[in-house]
Amino acid sequence: MIVNFSIQNFGSIKEKQTLSFEADASKHLEDTYVVHTAGKRLLKLALIYGANASGKTTILKALDSLRDLVVNPKEKKTDILYFDPFLFDAQTPQQPTKLSIEFVHKEVYYQYEVAFTRQAVIWEALFNTSKKILVYKRTTDIKEQLTKISFGDNITIDKNAKQVLELNTLWNNTVLGGFLKTNINLKEFRRVADWFANYLKPIIAPQTQLGHYITEKIDERELAKEEVLEILSKADFNISDIIIQENKKQNNLFLEHTIDNISYNLPLNIESEGTKRFYGFAGLLALLIKTPTIFPIYALESSLHPDLYTHFLLSFLQNAQQSQLIATTHNRELLGDTDIFRNDVIWFTDKGEDCATQLYSLADFDTSTIKNMLNAYKIGKFSAVPRLSDTFIDVAQ
Repeated sequence: MIVNFSIQNFGSIKEKQTLSFEADASKHLEDTYVVHTAGKRLLKLALIYGANASGKTTILKALDSLRDLVVNPKEKKTDILYFDPFLFDAQTPQQPTKLSIEFVHKEVYYQYEVAFTRQAVIWEALFNTSKKILVYKRTTDIKEQLTKISFGDNITIDKNAKQVLELNTLWNNTVLGGFLKTNINLKEFRRVADWFANYLKPIIAPQTQLGHYITEKIDERELAKEEVLEILSKADFNISDIIIQENKKQNNLFLEHTIDNISYNLPLNIESEGTKRFYGFAGLLALLIKTPTIFPIYALESSLHPDLYTHFLLSFLQNAQQSQLIATTHNRELLGDTDIFRNDVIWFTDKGEDCATQLYSLADFDTSTIKNMLNAYKIGKFSAVPRLSDTFIDVAQ
């Protein structure tokens, strides 16, 4: 599980901003939202609100870029790292981007940090925080385009293995990415690389073909279709079966609807956008319940009725054990009911005068005298809303 994630000089983010999953002192909805692991109280959910172009998606993209640095190492020294630093400043385009993440995996607490430009990884380090030890530290000789790796005193690696690792860690690769190219047996490296590859998932956006992903999981028996059908039935979808027809090119998916004891099979592509979206989300929910996972979701509310949106979140919170969701959203209705959310799961993005993103939590505010959080947000008590002018437009006829 993620403990916190920090971003500096990435996209619209200039100065270091940190998204934390550590629960505050409140015991409100403790059993629903909080997981106790490695001596931490960690939240299952983070919802990010903010005006358009305020930097919400930038946070998800930064997390996705960090994952990509680890699990998709470059093959050539000339390959460019595709991202943008903060561009509304004379200095930041020439400065490195810095990302760091603290996470718990199998009750072990890790800290990983990396600095990079489009051309190269400048430095990185991995710590086993549970044992208070350095696993490795890496620096790059930019002139020579060579990597140097040093290991903590408690890490044993022979000279040949170290040499193989350095040779496979190109100047534009992380050490963990270089490790994935080798057959070196380093348990600490394998454990951390597996967390990035298998626990932390890529971004899900409205245009993501989530239905195809879930259908593959069912076809590969990682999910039982009965599990997905149960979730769909509880969400008021009249779907009685999931039918996968295999052919040489691809699997065709049909959703069965039973009306007056007569079954009708409809191809997924002619279902409503809401049905297609929630079919994917039903499978997603089953995966979150079955296996510890984190999914970053862009525009969580897309194509979902507000009641269905809330139903999905509550189903996740009440049934998943050690999974997490981090999602951007414009759905404000949730803020109108403090009986179903904690302040520390609500985050806001706003832009300063320099157009740089500022990230902060609802828990940073004294809300003891606020009766309705939704109304307070609407009128700008927490900022993170569009600064709109009047609606008169002077266009020549």
